[in-house]
Amino acid sequence: MTTSLQDGQSAADRAAAQDSPLAAQVCGAAQGRGDARDLAPAPWLHTRALLPPPDGTRGCAADRRKKKDLDVLEMPSIPNPFPELCCSPFTSVLSAGLFPKANSRKKQVIKVYSEDETSRALEVPSDITARDVCQLLILKNHYIDDHSWTLFEHLPHIGLERTMEDHELVIEVLSNWGMEEENKLYFRKNYAKYEFFKNPMYFFPEHMVSFATETNGEISPTQILQMFLSSSTYPEIHGFLHAKEQGKKSWKKIYFLLRRSGLYFSTKGTSKEPRHLQFFSEFGNSDIYVSLAGKKKHGAPTNYGFCFKPNKAGGPRDLKMLCAEEEQSRTCWVTAIRLLKYGMQLYQNYMHPYQGRSGCGSQSVSPMRSISENSLVAMDFSGQKSRVIENPTEALSVAVEEGLAWRKKGCLRLATHGSPTASSQSSATNMAIHRSQPWFHHKISRDEAQRLIIQQGLVDGVFLVRDSQSNPKTFVLSMSHGQKIKHFQIIPVEDDGDLFHTLDDGHTRFTDLIQLVEFYQLNKGVLPCKLKHYCARIAL
Repeated sequence: MTTSLQDGQSAADRAAAQDSPLAAQVCGAAQGRGDARDLAPAPWLHTRALLPPPDGTRGCAADRRKKKDLDVLEMPSIPNPFPELCCSPFTSVLSAGLFPKANSRKKQVIKVYSEDETSRALEVPSDITARDVCQLLILKNHYIDDHSWTLFEHLPHIGLERTMEDHELVIEVLSNWGMEEENKLYFRKNYAKYEFFKNPMYFFPEHMVSFATETNGEISPTQILQMFLSSSTYPEIHGFLHAKEQGKKSWKKIYFLLRRSGLYFSTKGTSKEPRHLQFFSEFGNSDIYVSLAGKKKHGAPTNYGFCFKPNKAGGPRDLKMLCAEEEQSRTCWVTAIRLLKYGMQLYQNYMHPYQGRSGCGSQSVSPMRSISENSLVAMDFSGQKSRVIENPTEALSVAVEEGLAWRKKGCLRLATHGSPTASSQSSATNMAIHRSQPWFHHKISRDEAQRLIIQQGLVDGVFLVRDSQSNPKTFVLSMSHGQKIKHFQIIPVEDDGDLFHTLDDGHTRFTDLIQLVEFYQLNKGVLPCKLKHYCARIAL
């Protein structure tokens, strides 16, 4: 009986192998290994083999079995959603290409504000840098890119602000903000962001810089800057600062010393001996901020405050507040800390402003041509051939003659209108045409003007024009020079019924403020330097 069953099963297997090649392969593989349990036929196949059909119906059953096997072969293989649970090598596996690829650069929405509090929402990738955000806003608003546009992190609840470096990841900075904090990102110009690479002599006063090792001869500001970028040597920044005592409202004047390892203060006068130096703060895991309202919010003795704030979210108790005696001293400390923290990365940002991660670089945008002091020369075009005026006295006289020529042009422009009514209307238009200029700020105070200039950088030639508060009929030119803000009154002068503007008691006169600004952008005149960059409140 057992033999007949085995023979019946073998006969069924042989019949199935003749009709279906796939079944033959499966059975052959099982017989070759001597173990058919792993690749055993289905239970219905066993039942069919144990109960062979009668002789009269054997042919019909074989035809039906052949047709069914053909139908099975024609059906497409169904992908297996759980290949790791199957051990059979004949199981169809789901192709990895059928899965949708995960987007590693997730998009997030950020909000950026301008100085007039208008804002713009941007959908940006998670790895976008501060420079890329600036470039995106420049392209969307059709601004001219002169490499001075900057992103600022503003913390109003503690009155702090800092310049975000071009290489910093914006989303990473935003992730450190608290949920209830009303922090903002501001987009505006900062002409002093990399000014220390161009004019280091304004940033490192001699009385604040010393060297750990003896040096032969005097060290130039350019060499000091190179030492900051070098990993082997570094200059020491030292001086007195007001420090806020931890957990108290009082401030104490202490002698501080800045080294590559961190900021230290002396417990005994101005001693630099190791036993008298105590560690104050490191800047690897902290950011340097400038205090906007130190006297009001923190009771600081001066308005030139700055502080160290940990990268992670923290309250006012985690701040390490410092205060300098003047703006030049604060600028020196902040610049030195930036150089020691970022090093060559800052120089790469300065030299290659369009190297970003998110591909927002302006390959197709041509930056504005940089006009420096050395590229402008006085020239004479009166003869058949133009020539460069090398004599400074002659160049000054030509500048004065040019100012007088502009005055004559203005007089002719006023005289061409004919009637006195038309002339008076034209004069009124000239008096009001400056209101549409980006450098003119209507009815702002002296303190507000100084705040705007400081925000956009204490670089020589940063300026704005405003109404005078003491004399309603005059204007004031506020400008930066030598990291100090100076104010010059623009006086109206009347001559033969015509009104002019002057800065030098009537020696050089202008029919309107636009002519005055354009003249001093090309000629220094009575000013300490030429007008270069104007302060403007842009809208997004």
